[in-house]
Amino acid sequence: MSTASTLSRRTLMTGLAGAALIGAAGCSPAAQQTASAPTATGSGLTGTVTVRLWDEQVQKAYDASFAEFKKANPGITVKTVLVPWADYFTKLRTDVGGGTADDIFMMNGSYLQPYVTSNSLLEIGSAFDSLKADWVPAAVEQYTRDGKLWGVPQLTDGGIAVYYNKKLLDDAGITPDQLNGLVWAPGGGSTDTLLPILKKLTIDAAGKRGDESGFNGAKPKQWGYSAAQDLQGIYYNFIGSNGGQFQDPDGRFVFASPESVAAFQYIVDLINKYKVSPAASNTNDNGDFTRDQFLQGKIALFQSGVYNLKNVSDGAKFEWGIAPLPAGPKGAVSVVNSVIVSGNAKSKSPELTQKVLQWLGSGDGAKFIGSTGAAMPAVTSAQSAFNDFWKGKNVDPSQFAKQGALPSISAPAGENYGAAFAAWKPIFNEIFLGRTPVAEGLQKAQDAANKAAGS
Repeated sequence: MSTASTLSRRTLMTGLAGAALIGAAGCSPAAQQTASAPTATGSGLTGTVTVRLWDEQVQKAYDASFAEFKKANPGITVKTVLVPWADYFTKLRTDVGGGTADDIFMMNGSYLQPYVTSNSLLEIGSAFDSLKADWVPAAVEQYTRDGKLWGVPQLTDGGIAVYYNKKLLDDAGITPDQLNGLVWAPGGGSTDTLLPILKKLTIDAAGKRGDESGFNGAKPKQWGYSAAQDLQGIYYNFIGSNGGQFQDPDGRFVFASPESVAAFQYIVDLINKYKVSPAASNTNDNGDFTRDQFLQGKIALFQSGVYNLKNVSDGAKFEWGIAPLPAGPKGAVSVVNSVIVSGNAKSKSPELTQKVLQWLGSGDGAKFIGSTGAAMPAVTSAQSAFNDFWKGKNVDPSQFAKQGALPSISAPAGENYGAAFAAWKPIFNEIFLGRTPVAEGLQKAQDAANKAAGS
């Protein structure tokens, strides 16, 4: 699995296990600290800071960053510690509770809240104000609780866009320009410009296109679109563009609203009624299926994020490009998800920890993340390194930044999000398979999610 695919899972919610509350050892009053201004470069400070990460390629970027940091701070050694994703949050919970966690550790939105509740993290306070203006606003918002920021933004997905296969477009008589400004409408109808294109791009085993008489969607040769049970890539964006929410500001799940029901119905119809996307039996439990089919030349339009850019660049053996996200009744609305690094409130070297956090929050410190093209820095001035990498490969990734600047639907959050996910997932499976009516299933899933989350 490539780096980009790995990051997609780790920045969002795929395979959530849920984050249990951290032990009482992380709840002492002494843990309630605020990251303050570190001493100036060359201050003579000495010591070692450890940084825990879950991705090997990102670790390489951090090692390069810290080598640069050490040139200006020869007395400070920064060591990275790699903990595999499968064990990352289980081990972090144990280590934080036992007082043996690293000074700084990578954190995602699904697991944040228990560490905030237990006073286990350094607040990123006013001493970082000069840097905050350079951080992706959606990332800052995602990791702010009760007006306090609990980490330094590092990676961001930007927004969601649409990868296209140029040959499949050409074969259907569709130009890339026709993908600009596509609109979906609940229930279809005359204002819907997305569905007609998806039908043209879908072909059955006999060579019939989805808009031709005799089309047999039960025997697909090629699909037009990657509609699937993909929170970040698909259904969050449809919900937002129809004016719906997945969670309200208090964290309660509200995806059974009429707006969200209409959005889900549209997606489910693309799969089961119009057959322009793969069957849910292929995609419900295989988050890579649509990506892999796109790379094999069997899906014309693959809606996803920057986290799959390297996958597409490395794996596509055809001419491809990137188009904007389709708009709904409320316009184009995307989800932006990010990853931070948080300071351990019980670090034995708080001043050094703060200094390293400031380095990682600067353009100079964060640029190494983007230099391999695997991830977009959440420090905006460092994004040029990411863009330069892709320009060297004749790829323009700016569409993701454009989509990220659109109105956004809030990324998932909550102390018991993992438990909620486990509760709604089997019900969503049945909805996407077409075996449970959308409105009925969403209400059942919403009730189950809120019960599991304790809300």
